[in-house]
Amino acid sequence: MKYLRKNVAAAFGVAIMAGPALAGDEIRTIELFSRPQASQPAEFQSVQLIAQEWEKLGLDVEVKVMPWEQLSDIVWYQRDKWDATAWQMVGRPERSDPDEIVYNLFHSTTAEKGYNFIGYQNAAFDKVAEEQRITTDQDSRKDILFEAQKILADDQPNMMLVHPKNAFAFDKTKFDESTVVEQSGIGIRNTWTFINAQPIGDNKDFILNSGDNVIAINPLYISGGVDSWIFELVYDRLMRVGPDGLPQPWAAESYEWKDGKTLEVTLREGMEWHDGKPVTVEDVKYSFEVPMSGEAPMYKPFASNIASIEIKGDQTLVFNLNDASASFLTSSLAKINLIPKHVWEPIIEDLKTKDENAESHQEEMPIGSGPYKFERWLANEEIVLSANEGHFNAPKADRWILRIVPNTEAALGMLRSGEINFLAEFSGDPKVLEEAAAADGDLSVVSTVDIGFRYIAFNNRRPPFDDPAFRKALSTAVDRRLIVNAAFKGFAVPSNSVVSPALGFWSDTSLVEGFEAGRDKAAAILEEAGYKLEGGRLHYPGDQQETLAD
Repeated sequence: MKYLRKNVAAAFGVAIMAGPALAGDEIRTIELFSRPQASQPAEFQSVQLIAQEWEKLGLDVEVKVMPWEQLSDIVWYQRDKWDATAWQMVGRPERSDPDEIVYNLFHSTTAEKGYNFIGYQNAAFDKVAEEQRITTDQDSRKDILFEAQKILADDQPNMMLVHPKNAFAFDKTKFDESTVVEQSGIGIRNTWTFINAQPIGDNKDFILNSGDNVIAINPLYISGGVDSWIFELVYDRLMRVGPDGLPQPWAAESYEWKDGKTLEVTLREGMEWHDGKPVTVEDVKYSFEVPMSGEAPMYKPFASNIASIEIKGDQTLVFNLNDASASFLTSSLAKINLIPKHVWEPIIEDLKTKDENAESHQEEMPIGSGPYKFERWLANEEIVLSANEGHFNAPKADRWILRIVPNTEAALGMLRSGEINFLAEFSGDPKVLEEAAAADGDLSVVSTVDIGFRYIAFNNRRPPFDDPAFRKALSTAVDRRLIVNAAFKGFAVPSNSVVSPALGFWSDTSLVEGFEAGRDKAAAILEEAGYKLEGGRLHYPGDQQETLAD
């Protein structure tokens, strides 16, 4: 979809049109990816608005719409083949500590295969991201994290849009409202709700929806937000982030810091894998050794600070760290899934002889030790988990059933008709949801500002997105209030930082409060950086050539 450009030259002013400086090549048509309107209306509308504002700067923008599976495959595995895409980081509990986002999303070491899929490179930022990891004094660490947020705001490696106010709903005639858990920065769609919510009446099951398909159920692959709902239930972790946002023992019975770099963990007794074999300290050690080895690239950053792991007796492990870590309990022990060594060791050994890594493997029957067991997966339709009654925190529901419903309005209709009883994802107008709840009387709606965020990912590997001035201009061109009100219907807050205001202490809210947007300001940034407008089209500075045009 292309947009008419009107009065583009006026945005730059007369001087830029008459200036003697040479212009480089015309910038190629920029491709901007989005998921479909039916499944992600707020994202789709945001992209349309953004494309219009970019075209006012003299760019030609082509919006390409594709399903999540196709989009994520291109962005993740063809890292030099795309320009810009709508993307989101979901509010997972372990992101209650900003380390995962600040380090993992932007540190240069994660650019080749890890979460830094945009290819951002900044040595000064790397240093700050590393420093905050080893600073245990909270106030000092806050200052360092504010510096990291400032660097990102100046560089604009991504174009931050909003932190959504996620709206969820459930049928209060099917669950005891008092047992539905709201988690800080996450909302009511969380592991604690899925375990502790008490079904009432004839209802025995959680039946919920997702607009996106499930890509993988793999404890060594962070394949998507919806996928994470599943593997957080099928697999245990040593720690869990509690409803209050703080880490607490889970598969670990207890832990004790012996010094700043030595942590002793005692494993809970009596745990079993879903195939009936006992969970051992050898399994736990192996669960961390695989990410340490690089065979699970997306999890490697969470294990990179571990120097060694020792086994002491039948139930105790000692983690020896390279450096003191302020976030180790949250970003490592509450992040890495426990996997059965007897299942995964032969798989990993075979993969070591191939080009693939653990991310490429999908078990036919995923085996974890978590509160729910895997039952079946009907592609594009549903996934069914059943309660692990022998778990130390066994669920109150008998089954957890996820139904794939690409159309968000259809999902609301299914909630009202009783086909589902928990609206786990609603990307439509939240006011419609509130009106439905008021009309029906049996629905409860809860909304919360998310830890996660929506943004436009710029491919920093490809010109002109390798130029911070160009990225900053494109970001400056769009007023975030337009995105909040027009695309998210007011159910979001503007963003200019990856650290959500839901995290309070860690979030530098001045970066969004002081952010000034507008076409004139964006055009001035481009002019100062040497970009020229000729014939209504934006050109590179100087004699720079376009190397990526078709």
